[in-house]
Amino acid sequence: MKQSIRGRLSFILIFCSVVSVLLSVLIINTTITNTFNKYMEDIQTKRNARLVEYFQQVYKNDGSWSLTSGEEMMHEAYMSNYCLSLLDENRKVVWEMNHEDIQNKNHMMVNGKEETGVYTSNIFDINVNDKIVGYIIVGQYSPVLLSQEDISFKGQINKGIVFSGILTLIIVGVISLILSKQFTEPIKAVSKTSVSLSKGNYNSRSNVKSSIEEIRNLTESINSLGEKLNNQDLLRKRLVSDISHEIRTPLNVLQNNLEAMIDGIVPITTDKLNNLNDEVIRFGKLLNNLNSLKQVESDEIILKLGLVNINELLSSVIEDFSIAAAEKNVKLFINEDEDRDFVVLGDYDKLKQVFINLISNGIKFNKVDGTVWINISSDADYVIIEIKDNGIGIKKEDLPYVFERMYRGDKSRHKIEGSGIGLTLVKKILSLHTATIDVESRENKETTFTVCLSKNN
Repeated sequence: MKQSIRGRLSFILIFCSVVSVLLSVLIINTTITNTFNKYMEDIQTKRNARLVEYFQQVYKNDGSWSLTSGEEMMHEAYMSNYCLSLLDENRKVVWEMNHEDIQNKNHMMVNGKEETGVYTSNIFDINVNDKIVGYIIVGQYSPVLLSQEDISFKGQINKGIVFSGILTLIIVGVISLILSKQFTEPIKAVSKTSVSLSKGNYNSRSNVKSSIEEIRNLTESINSLGEKLNNQDLLRKRLVSDISHEIRTPLNVLQNNLEAMIDGIVPITTDKLNNLNDEVIRFGKLLNNLNSLKQVESDEIILKLGLVNINELLSSVIEDFSIAAAEKNVKLFINEDEDRDFVVLGDYDKLKQVFINLISNGIKFNKVDGTVWINISSDADYVIIEIKDNGIGIKKEDLPYVFERMYRGDKSRHKIEGSGIGLTLVKKILSLHTATIDVESRENKETTFTVCLSKNN
């Protein structure tokens, strides 16, 4: 059975409130009843003590027992629903009341109910000058006797408890509905936004404001997710467009030239065939890049781990790029901390591919007469490599996406040949090495990539 958050939350709050109120009413009622009964028992204990003192005084005044000794107490006993019997020192009855007379009274109340109950009695010694001169028997139909006023008082208390319980439940119910609305409205809004996002409407955003930190974080997270999904959708569309463009260009060149050769418009020469072969090679490179992209996406990269000296690896890469850098008149510099250990556990070939891509980009996107600096530092746990160039830089809005597949940034970077997956491969390889890479850049100023490799991996 489907149930809304508000319905479930309201039910839980009201249910807990009902249970709490009922328990409170039960505990309060039990406490008051026990306290009231104890109070009545204390009154009866004092009454019994008063009766003993009274008959002690009667004996002192008369010196003996007679049929009239203390008989005036019969009326009080009858009106108070208890029974008296006076015995002499030999336990012979001087006079006694018939407890059936009390039983037959219509207004007799036993523990708040009009019933006969069980007759109980207690006998008390009458001492005069440290000598037992008689006994008084006090009998009644319940350990606790309540007058009509007592019953009324107790009833008013119970009514007050019930009324306060009902009023509390009403107040708690109203508060529960209000609180549940405060919780559920923003959650419903976020849920609506998430459903909209799941249907492909990546521009959906939640504008609900809440003072509750968790709900505010949830709203911000779903909006951030929408923003990222929207950006990813744009990247996907750009990816399709770029791949389509990259594939179409060599195919169009091949098709047009071949058709012209077939129609005899263009003569078949060695140069023309070489040009067509170059387009085929270019097309093959594109397919290889797409295959590399597939490997990244399907986690097909396998590492062959061993000890790698990063300083020696970088020196080898710089030597390989010395001709390319000289052709563009770009200077390559490497700086390293002296007497430091730059050995890490990793895959030599894959790490070399990382730095080939980074240094290649540093040269490719640099200016003529530019410079690329490679700085190596080390501590007890990490080797840190900074590759910095003073080239065309990266726009601020493009920085979060430089490691996305096929991302080429602004149009000025499209003019430079490349597949757009180099940095994606770099990120993937470093992730497999549990390493990190960060980028900082200022447009037309400089770009710095920072790689942090763990020595222990």
